[in-house]
Parts: sequence; C-alpha cells; structure tokens
Amino acid sequence: MVARAAQAYHSEAVRLPHFSSATVRKVALALVISYALLVVSGGAVRLTGSGLGCPDWPSCYQHHLTAVSSFHPLIEFVNRLVTVAVTVLSLAALAVTALRRPPRRDLTLIGAGLVGGIVAQIVLGGLVVLFKLNPYLVALHFVLTIVILANAILLYHLSGADPTPAEPVVGRDLVRLARLQLGTLGLVTLLGTVVTGAGPHAGGAGAKRIPIAFRDIAELHSSIALFLIGLTLASQFAFHHAKAPPDVLRRGRLMIEVMAIQGVLGYTQYFLHDAAWVVEFHLAGVTTLWIAGVGYYLSLHRHAPEATAGARSMQPAAAFAVGS
Repeated sequence: MVARAAQAYHSEAVRLPHFSSATVRKVALALVISYALLVVSGGAVRLTGSGLGCPDWPSCYQHHLTAVSSFHPLIEFVNRLVTVAVTVLSLAALAVTALRRPPRRDLTLIGAGLVGGIVAQIVLGGLVVLFKLNPYLVALHFVLTIVILANAILLYHLSGADPTPAEPVVGRDLVRLARLQLGTLGLVTLLGTVVTGAGPHAGGAGAKRIPIAFRDIAELHSSIALFLIGLTLASQFAFHHAKAPPDVLRRGRLMIEVMAIQGVLGYTQYFLHDAAWVVEFHLAGVTTLWIAGVGYYLSLHRHAPEATAGARSMQPAAAFAVGS
C-alpha cells in the first residue's frame, strides 16, 4: 500500500500556477500606484527633515525594526513601509510575468528589470542613510525611482497589448519630436533634483547641500521647463495637423494641463522661498507628468492583433507564389 502511494506521488508532476494577462496588468497597475506613493512619501521624509529619523539601516534604531513613537522616525518608517510594499509587488510582477500563459519573454524581462531596480533602490537607500543624506545620492535615488516607474508603466501597457512588433501611428518625425519632449522632461527633472539639493530642505540636521547658487539653478530649471511647455504646445499643433489619433491628442492635452499646473507650483515655490508644502505638491506633479508623458509616448505606437500580423507576414510569400 505504501509502495502504491509512493508510485502515485512520483507519477504526478508538480504544477506551478498560471497567470493571465489580466493578472499581470493588475499587478503592474498596483506597482505604478505604489511607486507614485513612494515619491510622495520620500518627499515628505525630506521636507520634514526626517531623513535620519531612522538612523540605522536596514533596522530603524539600535537594531529595532520599528520606529519609536515620535514624528521624524514615524515619517521615515512609513516611507520604508512603502518601500517594502514596492519590493513585494516587484517580486510579484516577476512571478506573474514568468508564469504567464501563454508565456511572453518581453514581459518577463521587464519583470526581472523591476526586481533589479528595487534591489538597486534598497542598496542606494542604505547608502543615503550611511552617508548622512549626501545630496547627490538623494538626487540619484529620486531619478532611479522615476526610471523604475516608467518601466512599471511599460509593463502595464504591454501586458494589455498583443505580442506583435510596435508600429507607429504617426510619422517618424513626430515620433522623434515626442522623444525630444521626453528627453527635455528628463533634463527638467534632473535640474529639479539639483534645485532641491541646493535649497533649504536638506532632509535632516547637518546634511550637506549642493554647492551652487540656489537662484541660478532655479532660473535655469524654470527656463528649460518653459522651453518644454512651448515644445509640447508646438508638438500638439503638429500632431493635430497630421491628424493623429484622438487618443494621442487627448494625452498631449493632458500633458499640457499638468505642465501648466507644474509651472504655477514652480513659481509659487520660488516666491515662497521653497515652502515645503508647495515642494511636496510639485513632487506629486512631476510624478503625474511622467506617468502622462510615458503613456503619451506609448500611445504613438500600436500592436496589431496576432491574426492580422500573421496574415501580413504571409502576403509576400503568397504574392511570390502567384508570380511564379
């Protein structure tokens, strides 16, 4: 009887769970939201001077995992909890993409990249604490968050599309124009981190600042931001003239609206001498702008249904057969 049970056990293969495209898409959406929360909570840490509220890493204080019941440690601890949620969701993204049926290598690679990104974030966060809020490391920490956020948006987009090559829905020159917009947005974001690094919000007592005149870097940041707004307005006219699909035009208008709000917040921040509450809204705005911008660029491409793509690939062979 024992032998029969053992034989039955060995004859049954262990089956791993399978996940659908809908599950991958839901995990990706949760990851996008969690990364947006990570930016906001990280900004709260810096703007309240709570950067060293948990002076140890990976524990919070003297080998204690949780924070003590005081303001600064709790703010920093909440940010670390959001990081834990992001880590769990990144691992979940890798799992559901690897076990998706039918399998898709592109989604699995993005899932692996998300896990690699959060590992880099954790290590970089530890270095930020160990080096007492070095402003360059803090800036790099924020930029890396935006990069991983963009990858999560890409996973969300591709998980709902057919696994066929992306085809532009507008001309190549317009696609290049959109790339210039995203590149300019990246430059504006990078300069914004320098502005914050040179401003009064060091993130904690005794933290160093970037040795550059705050007014000069703020004016450079605003000048490039105004160029980005003008470029986006011109692009919208170009897309409208080229009769781009309605979804592209709608996403372009959304970018202009978010940029206008960001512009108002930026000048308010400057004239109120970098007021903390305005900076926090500005951080939330740049996160929203990146979500809108990446979605805008992805809308310039479409993935034909697999059946249509297969029919297209067979057309040259059929024509050759007829001609012969």
